[in-house]
Amino acid sequence: MQKHENNIALIDANNFYCRCEQIFRPDLERDRKVIVVLSNNDGCVVARSAEAKALGIKMGVPWFELKKLAAKHGIVAFSSNYALYADMSNRLMSILGGYSPIQEIYSIDECFLDLTGFTDIRERAYSMRARVNKCTGLVVCVGIGPSKTLAKLANNVAKKHPKSKGVFNYNILTAAQQENVLSHLEVGDVWGIGRKLSTKLQSIGIDTVLQLRDADTASMRAMFGVVMEKTIRELRGEQCIEIEEVGSAKQQIVSSRSFGHPVVLIEDLADAITHFVTNATGKLRAQKSIAGLLQVFILTDRFREDRPQYNPTIAIPLPVASADSMKIAGYASEGLKSIFKEGYEYKKAGVILGEIGPDHIVQTDLFACQDESGNTELMATMDAINAKYGRGMLKISNDGARRSWGMRADNKSPHYTTDWNEIAICK
Repeated sequence: MQKHENNIALIDANNFYCRCEQIFRPDLERDRKVIVVLSNNDGCVVARSAEAKALGIKMGVPWFELKKLAAKHGIVAFSSNYALYADMSNRLMSILGGYSPIQEIYSIDECFLDLTGFTDIRERAYSMRARVNKCTGLVVCVGIGPSKTLAKLANNVAKKHPKSKGVFNYNILTAAQQENVLSHLEVGDVWGIGRKLSTKLQSIGIDTVLQLRDADTASMRAMFGVVMEKTIRELRGEQCIEIEEVGSAKQQIVSSRSFGHPVVLIEDLADAITHFVTNATGKLRAQKSIAGLLQVFILTDRFREDRPQYNPTIAIPLPVASADSMKIAGYASEGLKSIFKEGYEYKKAGVILGEIGPDHIVQTDLFACQDESGNTELMATMDAINAKYGRGMLKISNDGARRSWGMRADNKSPHYTTDWNEIAICK
């Protein structure tokens, strides 16, 4: 038996978006309905139930192309309900965090746990599945390995093979068993190896994970870089990618959205831009940062060749780096006025915050007559109220005042867990 010092677990919720919808609509699961969740403005498929996958529906396919198939098979399509998914994710991560003192939340539906040192790993893994399902209705699979890369592969096996019952521990396999598993996994299944890289690897005779693991490290690094070397070493059981308990601060924050309907008035665009600034600066403050550069952009619909096109952007260096929503919204408004032109139908807009640094290091303006750093206490108060009573409870006056630019969401489910007026009621 191979013994490993490290026991890293990757826990992933199955069909997360679709499952969130099924939990509050048990009739969908009972009748084995085919479910898909659509992207912003109900554009394309971003999540599929097991039934949808079995039907051959691909990720990213435009919804309008599925209308005939939907009518034939009774496909149920949901608009993305991000408030519901985020709340269910928070509940999931809170439960999983109780199984290890070291947790890295990797995405909305998966996280890494460091189980090194625990003697009841098998029981702990099955306990996670049972408790998550009992408390949330979600179904998770658990993959365990000596590195994050192998934990991700183990999770892949746990998902695809019913005999694993949702848990697969790579560490307890013999060397021969490990080679057998890796020889049956395609190289494209490895974390971080996308379609293009997978094609390149196959062109030099590397089709399976085992072949990649046993490839010459030096030559692979020369061809593909240091990241490939780390991947190979991780496949050999070395821990090269550490678990990040605290995520690093983002160096750029983007907040943008495609509109449900074309926007032609500057007042509507200004309303949208203010909303995006509010979102971006909220994230900025959450990571205790300030921004020194603001970019504002507006775009027409490039797919409408019969319409005139105009896609301007403006970069605005801030006199003093800030995270003040009101101050940055003011600069954004002036920027929008300078690039807006009448006679165009705008499909998308957004803001980008750059030159981001820690909020405790501020280079002030030597010649300013007053403090330009922003309303720090006011912003902290606004964040505290929104954290307690819900996002958007307190906001800038022209954030959402018009909302004619809102996304199309014709099939959105209720906010079952975040709105008292829409809370789920058992009948």
